[in-house]
Amino acid sequence: MSTKQLIEQEVIALPEPLQREVYDFAGFLRAKQEDESFNGLLWSETALAKDWSTPEEDTAWASL
Repeated sequence: MSTKQLIEQEVIALPEPLQREVYDFAGFLRAKQEDESFNGLLWSETALAKDWSTPEEDTAWASL
């Protein structure tokens, strides 16, 4: 059985709301593959975390 057929079997067995989540996730994966700049966002997360992970930032965002 092909991977596509296995995925179809699993998705068909899910309730409609979860099928929608699978559909959204597939779109996310497709967009991620097409947009190489996405990887740059992940790489910058560590560097930016130095500024984000401070008590001052926690206080500033606490009310949101």
